[in-house]
Amino acid sequence: MFNARLIVLSLLLSAFAAVLALPGPALAMASPPTAPGEKEFRDCTDICPQMVRVPAGSFQMGAIPVDKERHNIQPVHAVTLGAFAAGKYEVTRGEYAAFAKDTARVAGGNCETISPKTEILEHDPSATWEKPSFTQTDRDPVVCVSWEDAKAYVGWLSKKTGKHYRLLSESEWEYAARAGTTTHYWWGEDPAAKCKYANGADQSAKGVYKTWVRASACDDGHAFTAPVGSFPANAFGLHDMVGNVWEWVEDCYADSYDPQPRNGAPYTGGDCKFRVNRGGSWYNGMDGMRPASRDNTDPTNHANKVGFRVARDE
Repeated sequence: MFNARLIVLSLLLSAFAAVLALPGPALAMASPPTAPGEKEFRDCTDICPQMVRVPAGSFQMGAIPVDKERHNIQPVHAVTLGAFAAGKYEVTRGEYAAFAKDTARVAGGNCETISPKTEILEHDPSATWEKPSFTQTDRDPVVCVSWEDAKAYVGWLSKKTGKHYRLLSESEWEYAARAGTTTHYWWGEDPAAKCKYANGADQSAKGVYKTWVRASACDDGHAFTAPVGSFPANAFGLHDMVGNVWEWVEDCYADSYDPQPRNGAPYTGGDCKFRVNRGGSWYNGMDGMRPASRDNTDPTNHANKVGFRVARDE
């Protein structure tokens, strides 16, 4: 009887060992799992963006009175939003590369670049997110990606994690960029402090683009993109909300804020011929460093000054 029990126990242990030896899931889950209320988290190791929980709140969206260019950022209006999570950083080349490899997504070409010779925007047939016309590391923000590419990425990330990833709405983006501030720039009113807080057109860029009048007198050390997190985070813990690269958001573009939702949802009315970009980039001067600044682009367009950041529902 005793030997029989030993045989049964041995069989059970062998079966248990065999289960442990089975291949793990394709996506390595983060360990330890996210604790409720934890401010920062990742839904998986290696390929998932670091996320930051943004609290619910209200703010005044639009151009503050001292803004000179106000034609498409009016009227100022109150927006009340629920809590959501946003990427701590812009999506990096390394993160995007994992998606492109897993989905066999074609890089395409004809990315909009800025020629050092002519110093104007032009489409380069050979330029892609892998070759954006300047050198990047895997920690630099991915560029030369369209709005359609960004949407494909968040769809893929949602399937990988079982969570609902998406692009930020335009109002979520501005709320996250302001992080409770009402000043001209998120760091205050001093434009001379730009090179400490954001990567924009500066003396490093002017070393490449000799005639740029938009270049600040200071030097942030980066002529093009900077590795994400190279500059301080705002009060919500988010890096590069202004500067580095313009960021695709979900919204269709409208010339004013009149038709936009006041609850944090994206605006999807109109013909959606253009989608909104937010945040300015390495290409932009001080006007692009304002949380209120906005731009619009064909959703199929690729540019080496445009990338994106992800959001996730709570």
